[in-house]
Amino acid sequence: MNPHNASVFPGVDGIPEEFRLGKRLEQRSYLCDGEIRQWDGPFQDVLSPICTVTPSGPARTSIGSYPLLSGKQSGEALDAALRSQDGGRGAWPTMPVEKRIGCLSDFAARMMESRDEVVRRMMWEIGKSLSDSRKEFDRTVEYVRDTIEALKDLDRASSRFVMEQGVIGQIRRAPLGVVLCMGPFNYPLNETFTTLIPALVMGNSVIFKPPKLGVLLHEPLLAAFRDCFPRGVVNTVYGDGRTVVGPLMESGAIDVLAFIGTSRVADLLRRQHPKPHRLRCVLGLEAKNAGIVLSDADLDTAVRECVLGALSFNGQRCTALKMLFVHRGILESFMGRFVEAVGRLKAGMPWDEGVQITPLPEEGKVESMKSLIGDAVSKGASIAGPGGGDAVGTLMNPAVVYPVGPGMRLYTEEQFGPVVPVAAFDSIEEPLKWIAESDYGQQVSLFGRDPEVIASLVDPLVNQVCRVNINSQCQRGPDTFPFTGRKDSAEGTLSVTDALRVFTIRTLVAARETDDNRRILKSIVTGRSSRFISTDFIF
Repeated sequence: MNPHNASVFPGVDGIPEEFRLGKRLEQRSYLCDGEIRQWDGPFQDVLSPICTVTPSGPARTSIGSYPLLSGKQSGEALDAALRSQDGGRGAWPTMPVEKRIGCLSDFAARMMESRDEVVRRMMWEIGKSLSDSRKEFDRTVEYVRDTIEALKDLDRASSRFVMEQGVIGQIRRAPLGVVLCMGPFNYPLNETFTTLIPALVMGNSVIFKPPKLGVLLHEPLLAAFRDCFPRGVVNTVYGDGRTVVGPLMESGAIDVLAFIGTSRVADLLRRQHPKPHRLRCVLGLEAKNAGIVLSDADLDTAVRECVLGALSFNGQRCTALKMLFVHRGILESFMGRFVEAVGRLKAGMPWDEGVQITPLPEEGKVESMKSLIGDAVSKGASIAGPGGGDAVGTLMNPAVVYPVGPGMRLYTEEQFGPVVPVAAFDSIEEPLKWIAESDYGQQVSLFGRDPEVIASLVDPLVNQVCRVNINSQCQRGPDTFPFTGRKDSAEGTLSVTDALRVFTIRTLVAARETDDNRRILKSIVTGRSSRFISTDFIF
């Protein structure tokens, strides 16, 4: 990319017909209490990371707007969610699991009808490539379907009585109540749904606030939510967090906070709740995952995985490799190959074939990345390779920065962008000490070929992070694997199965093993008069 050539951004005629928005996306609606309501108040203008060429240079394109709701509307959403729960007596929390699964299956089918439109909006709103936008959508639908199968398995295991020490019991999982779901901009659909869907299907009522960058892509799904779930079970709020989220937390009526974002915001939200001991938090927060390239690493594998791990979606992933430690004995060979591979990454618009570096959606992101680079350079680091960190508008060339060490912001801060800090090490104790002292503990990647060495590193590292990747990049999937973190990186575990548990609590019905109680329980089961006390088996 030539940073002085604004032609990297298209004119209107340069956008393929199938990916043009056609008209501004003026969202005037929100979902509350089973109704898609119209809003006539203030709106937030949405600027795309995709720029257009102007006489003064590239400028972000205004593609639409969404409602800036007030505390009144968020209060109405909360009231609707509480009514749908009705103190545990509502139709949704007491609905048989098989029927709740039916609602979710209907939603998945309806969701597929909106695939092309959601993908198009995702490209324009957050600059994600066409390929990755399609993958995110398809992975989300697959997550919904996997959740259904996991719930069937969970319910089958619960469809029996347990008899212990003269007591008959049936143990099942019950919903917690009202869940506030807030997802991140980098995976605005998938990450939001990995909390929303399991919370929903387990019988909770949900209020969800889409991320500030990634609101419009949810609009095509509002009708499906309205039609597939009972009134008040799914509600949306939009706008400034202090205005619409603050009152929700301050009400004390939120039972679960499912939030993916920064620890600063998570702490603020938690403190607003007047009964913190009653609030369950499911949090996905920052990470500063390290890649450790050992002296015997296969360089082809290490370079390939480190490039993918550090710069997929411009490095805007919590699971990205955000600090590389390379053994000094292979540093020169690794850096030569790595910088060359980074230089080959294709920059362009989201719909360009094979594009890997796309415009950055956050306001001021290029400037913040340059600030991190500048701090490191002022303290002795250099940018490896030509053009690293050069930018035009919202499009920035990845920068490989070396050597990064103590005292530099890049050494400890999560960059969340296309900047790759590299440090050399002589003793493995150096990266191990860095990981132990880090505020974060999500994942690490090890690159090497000696089984004994790998084993000696795995044992201490699993006590510092929650996933050790061998000769592969850090990542979330498969979604059946647990996804969490230590320290300031997460609270609660998410995966298809774990999420069903985290949004519920084990509860049971128990009775002394007497003839009269056996008669009562048998009558309830055979008469199917209880949805909880049941031996029905879902096929």
